[in-house]
Amino acid sequence: MLTRTLDRILINREYARLWYGQAISSVGDYVFSTTLVLWVASVLAKGQPWGPAAVSGVLIAVGAAVLVVGPFAGVFVDRWDPLRTMLGTEVIRGAAVLLLTAVSVLPVGALPVWAWLTMIYLVVFLLNATGQFFLPARLSVIREIVTGEADRARAAGIAQATAGTAAIVGPPLAAPLLFAVGMQWALLLNAASYAVSYVAIRSARLDTRGERGAPDRPRANLLAEYTAGLRVFAGSRFLIALLTLSVIGQLGMGALNTLNVFFLTGNLHAPSHLYGYLGTAMGVGGIIGALCAGMVVQRIGARGTTWAGLIAGGALLLAYSQQTGFLAGLAVLFLFMVPITMLNTAMTPLLLAAAPKEYTGRVIAVFYPVTRLSSMLAAMAAGWLASSALRDFSGSVAGVAFGPIDTILAAAGLLIVISGVYARLALPASSDEPAPAATAPEPGGR
Repeated sequence: MLTRTLDRILINREYARLWYGQAISSVGDYVFSTTLVLWVASVLAKGQPWGPAAVSGVLIAVGAAVLVVGPFAGVFVDRWDPLRTMLGTEVIRGAAVLLLTAVSVLPVGALPVWAWLTMIYLVVFLLNATGQFFLPARLSVIREIVTGEADRARAAGIAQATAGTAAIVGPPLAAPLLFAVGMQWALLLNAASYAVSYVAIRSARLDTRGERGAPDRPRANLLAEYTAGLRVFAGSRFLIALLTLSVIGQLGMGALNTLNVFFLTGNLHAPSHLYGYLGTAMGVGGIIGALCAGMVVQRIGARGTTWAGLIAGGALLLAYSQQTGFLAGLAVLFLFMVPITMLNTAMTPLLLAAAPKEYTGRVIAVFYPVTRLSSMLAAMAAGWLASSALRDFSGSVAGVAFGPIDTILAAAGLLIVISGVYARLALPASSDEPAPAATAPEPGGR
């Protein structure tokens, strides 16, 4: 009875099976990543001046996988059966974590620190590299099993809410597992989550073998197929507009994530140990926004949700930049995440509608690495501006005082508002606009 109820809530039976796998593996992923950071910082690099650099290596491995593997993963996803691709990635990820689990049984002193760090970085890179195949394959499957703009937005909202919940639930589990029973048990939990995800995906009844095109047609080389995907992307006004909006949104989020801890102590006048509550407020706001996105899209459409969410989110970020009290700032930050998550959710059906079916993997493999790169560049730019170019900046507009941190956040908010106006004008009136014609590349890349 419970399973049938969940199937109805989760759109349909096949999507429900995918969701079960995502929910379990997402919690396992957060436990895994948090455990690795804690273990490197508190065990391998304890008391060492190079500790922060060692921890940053984990994040660099994640970013390298996204930027190096991500763009080309879409070519293979478009070639392969997406359901089998998802299953294969879960097998590879589970095996990699099991291997690391087996080695972690050894005493720390059994291997030099550089060997431990190298192994951790390689496993993190492998997990995230295979994840670049999993995400576009998953969206390709969702494209087949979930139809209609409202239901696709609802599916994206459920996925975002699940990821947000995992981000809240997973990290607190890592420390007790690490320090109470040992790192190997935290790693084993993640390996088990991949096994559960595999079983859940395997139970989905979907035949996508006929969706990849004629199997006897000669394949173009990798670069030719990737270039063809870029041409399709560049030839679509719709896709270019969506990417532009996503990049601008990431500029704001990158600045906020980088500077929020300094805004807390310098502008909200609160101690740094309250920083975690800002993350919780953002997480809860994101979950609520994701769960409500389907209903909003059903009422005003994905296009309306996108541009309205940008304007509302930008205005709330502007308002947040002017807060001087912790509780008021916490409330505004929570409200800010609601429309931001709604518009992120609404972009999924727009993206799927704009991408030609046979180019879905490549379109997604362009979209997500570019937005990830823009977030990284925004974080770097915000840190540089706050610590050098605008370090001693102060001014006032209409009696409102500005310092370096709130100026950067206010500028990001204003940019997001402007992007909302651009979205209102640039996005087609209907997300069902025909996708650009897809011309297959010549075999051999000529």
